[in-house]
Amino acid sequence: MGRVTSTPALLAISHGTSSAEGQAAVSALVDAVARQLPDVTVRLGHVDVQQPDVAASLDAFPPGQPVVIVPLLLSAGYHVRVDLKKQTAGREGVAIAPAMGPDPRLVETLIERLSPLDVAPGDAVVLAVAGSSDDRANEDCREVGRMLGARLGRQVDVGFLAAADPRLDVAVTWAATAAERVVVANYLLAPGYFHDLAVRLAGSAPVARPLLDDDEPAAGLSQLVIDRYRDSL
Repeated sequence: MGRVTSTPALLAISHGTSSAEGQAAVSALVDAVARQLPDVTVRLGHVDVQQPDVAASLDAFPPGQPVVIVPLLLSAGYHVRVDLKKQTAGREGVAIAPAMGPDPRLVETLIERLSPLDVAPGDAVVLAVAGSSDDRANEDCREVGRMLGARLGRQVDVGFLAAADPRLDVAVTWAATAAERVVVANYLLAPGYFHDLAVRLAGSAPVARPLLDDDEPAAGLSQLVIDRYRDSL
């Protein structure tokens, strides 16, 4: 199990996905974080779908090892506010960092992903987000939409893929009534079920790549994870 160190370990917890591409993309982000923190034990676990889960991930550390959990989640919904707290209850030395978003570095990556789509002045931009039963998480995503709109100098509507309205297909249809073309910004962490759903619901509107894909993770994203860890020490 290794030896206990006084430096807290960083346990990155993703949602989990059955997509091999999504798994590889998230692992690449965690690998990038580990390279930048050579003196910190960095590991990856999952809150759903994949193993190891949170409990197994924590059990893999030596007893007494302090751990900072960094959720690789874009907003503070059920998994952050309830699930992680339940799964770490009674464990000493475990801190839970805030979710990744909202954060300007996520917006910067959204803009980089939009660049290949050549967004024109007459185009409308819709932000595709997963959606949550916790509207505080949805509001986090709406705030990212406002931040993106401020950077692009135009209104950015939000389209949800589940649990909230308007659905992405409805948001795209609305936007198309007053624009030459609709472009979908992709506020999803990695390829997987929701990305595939976004492509289907967007119809003919082009969809940007997710924040993580088969290329090197954006430097801002790995630094964001590191900052969430350091701020929670």
